[in-house]
Amino acid sequence: MILSHHHPLARLVLHHYHCKHFHSGLQLLVSTVRERFWITRIRSLANSVLHESVRCFRTRPKVLDQLMADLPSERVSPAPPFLRVGVDYCGPFWIKYPVRRATSTKHYVAIFICLVTKAVHLELASDLTSEAFLAAFKRFVARRGKPILVMCDNATNFVGAKRQLDELRQLFIDQTFQESIVRGAIEDGIDFRFIPARSPNFGGLWEAAVKSFKGHFKRTIGDRVLQYDEMITVLPQVEAILNSRPLPPVSNDPSDFEALTPGHFLVQRPLTAVPEPSLEDLQRNRLSMWQQAQDYVQQIWTKWSTQYLSDLHNRTKWTRKRDNISVGTLVLLKEDKLPPLRWKLGRVIQIHPGSDGNIRVVTVKAQDGEYQRTISKICVLPIRDNLESEQI
Repeated sequence: MILSHHHPLARLVLHHYHCKHFHSGLQLLVSTVRERFWITRIRSLANSVLHESVRCFRTRPKVLDQLMADLPSERVSPAPPFLRVGVDYCGPFWIKYPVRRATSTKHYVAIFICLVTKAVHLELASDLTSEAFLAAFKRFVARRGKPILVMCDNATNFVGAKRQLDELRQLFIDQTFQESIVRGAIEDGIDFRFIPARSPNFGGLWEAAVKSFKGHFKRTIGDRVLQYDEMITVLPQVEAILNSRPLPPVSNDPSDFEALTPGHFLVQRPLTAVPEPSLEDLQRNRLSMWQQAQDYVQQIWTKWSTQYLSDLHNRTKWTRKRDNISVGTLVLLKEDKLPPLRWKLGRVIQIHPGSDGNIRVVTVKAQDGEYQRTISKICVLPIRDNLESEQI
C-alpha cells in the first residue's frame, strides 16, 4: 500500500509498528513497515515519530542549552583584589596532630578566589559546619580585607553562615543607638549570592581554582598523611604558586619574558587606596618617583582591561541561541545518581531571564516540592503541549 507522508494514517502506522516491536530504532522500524506499506519520505517521518516517543526519550534524555551569557559585571569591573570573591570547599584531607597516639582527622580547604584578578587565598577548615566556615572566613578577612560580595554554591554550610552573619548584623543594629555606628554597620554588610543548585557551570571560576589546587597538592603530597604544621606550611606555598600563574604577557616585546600574574595585583594593593589621576598622557622622563610607581600600577590595570578581558570573552561552546523555555512545560529533572527512567517529572512554574533576555534558570514544581534548576539539568519531554509551546 502506498501512503503519502502527509496523511495522518502514515504516522499512525509508524507509531503502531514502533510500539509493536518494543520501541525499535530507525532501521528496524523502516524495514518492518516496508514489508506491507510504502510511505513516501519514510525516514524523515520515522525520525519524527521516534522523537515524539516519550518512553524512548526517557531512556536517552537530552538536556537543554542556551547561548553562553556575557560575563557578569563583577568580573569585568576593576576593583582591588578580594573585594569580590567566590568560595568553594575541597577535600577531605587527612591530617595528624603532633601528639602521642594521634589519629588522622578529616580537614577541608576553603578556596577564596578573586572574581576580578583570579588571585587565590587558601584557608584550612576543620569540618563542614557553618562555624568552621565562619572561622575560616574571619581569618580570610583579617589577612585580605573585608569583601563586599561573596559568591558560592548552595552548600548547607554556606547557607548557614549567611544566616548567622545576617542574625549577628541585625542584632548589632537593634542594640546600637548611635546613628553613625548603625550607618557604618549597614554600609559594611557583606552580600552573599548563591548560584542555582547543582549548577557548577555558574561557578566555573572557583571550580577551576579547586582543580588547580588539587593538581598541585596531589601530585606533590600523594597519599601521605601530613602533620598539622606541615599542612599549614604547604597551603601558603601552593597559594603562592597559584598566584604566580601567568595571565596575558605584559608586553609584546620578544625579549620581555614577564607575564601579568595575580601576584602583581596583590603586591600593588595599598591598604587605603587613594584616587590617582591618569598618567597616560605624560612622558616617562617627566614623572616623579611616586608618579612612576603609580604609572606602573595603572599599566597593569590597562593590560588587564585590554588583553586579559578580551581573552575571557571567547566562547568555545553554547554559541547558538535557542528558543526559550516557557511556563507550564513538562520536564524531567536530571539526577546524576539515578538512571534516567527514575528521574522526577516536574512542570516549569517560573522562569528567570538573564540580562540578555535568554532563560537559563527556571523553577520547577515536582511531586515533593519546588526546585530551582538551570536548563542544563532539565529535559523537555517531547509531548504535544511542549512542542506547541515551543512553536509559540
